[in-house]
Amino acid sequence: MRQNITLSADAALIRSAREKAHAEHASLNDLFRRWLKTYLGHEGRPTAVRDLLASMPYADAGRAFSRDERNER
Repeated sequence: MRQNITLSADAALIRSAREKAHAEHASLNDLFRRWLKTYLGHEGRPTAVRDLLASMPYADAGRAFSRDERNER
């Protein structure tokens, strides 16, 4: 369920932000939702994991495992 909120900012700032958002084929609502997810840490995690794994070459298995191997217990 979405909930509305009210934000306030300088009129010139809002106008400039709307123009930039329009150039990016987005709305201020879209950009705010993205920012909110990023702020809460819901985005960027896959990138962080890839960066971490890239920094640990010793953690590479050296090959891809078969489905049976991945599901082995």
